[in-house]
Amino acid sequence: MIRCLIVDDEPLALHILEDYISKIPFLQLVKATTNPIEALTLVQEKLVDLVFLDVQMPELTGIQFLRIANGKAKVILTTAYPQYALEGYELDVIDYLLKPIAFDRFFKSVQKAQGVLQPAAAPIQPEPAQHHPQQQQNDFLSDFIFVKTEHKIQKVYLNDILFIEGLKDYISIFTPGERIITLQNMKKMEDALPERNFIRVHKSYIVSINKIDSIERSRIFIGDKVIPVGDTYREEFFKIIDGKNI
Repeated sequence: MIRCLIVDDEPLALHILEDYISKIPFLQLVKATTNPIEALTLVQEKLVDLVFLDVQMPELTGIQFLRIANGKAKVILTTAYPQYALEGYELDVIDYLLKPIAFDRFFKSVQKAQGVLQPAAAPIQPEPAQHHPQQQQNDFLSDFIFVKTEHKIQKVYLNDILFIEGLKDYISIFTPGERIITLQNMKKMEDALPERNFIRVHKSYIVSINKIDSIERSRIFIGDKVIPVGDTYREEFFKIIDGKNI
């Protein structure tokens, strides 16, 4: 069992994570608290393995908590503020969950934690299907990209990408299970993606053509996300879409 601690100054957030943890067989909740000092004592005494840690707390911020804890427990950050993600990854957190947290995203995060804390218990991945050598080379070149996320370089399968959002000095890559944040600019990312699958539709957005659910006027719908089509990109975008109309 992975012993868990929840630290959040919002009681509702505590209750949601308590409920999520109760649904996972390999997680055991030790404590859910709004008091980061109490939580820090449990961590320093090594009574917990994994901490779900809010960033914005009045007495002690999550980042301060991480620095004081100094690696005595693994941490998954939980917050409504994406700007803290890069600082969190500098301190070697396992994952970064943006509120409101969906259960499927939570489950993927704790699976990642299980892989770190209980590597022998991590699910075995199926063997890949055999391909012709030339096909393997093509797959290697076209099926995924690597992006740098502070302390690691992460493989991202192109088929998993829903859309990409540019935010000042970094970008967010959205997949069904997670949001990957990397220091990168939109132009370089656009150049790295195959044109047949991805298109720039706004100064701040690149979308996967295959993942578009619908289009209404100058708005693209992918799941529950609404993405605007910018004036600069409208003509090229609709030219591609018109080519696929029947």
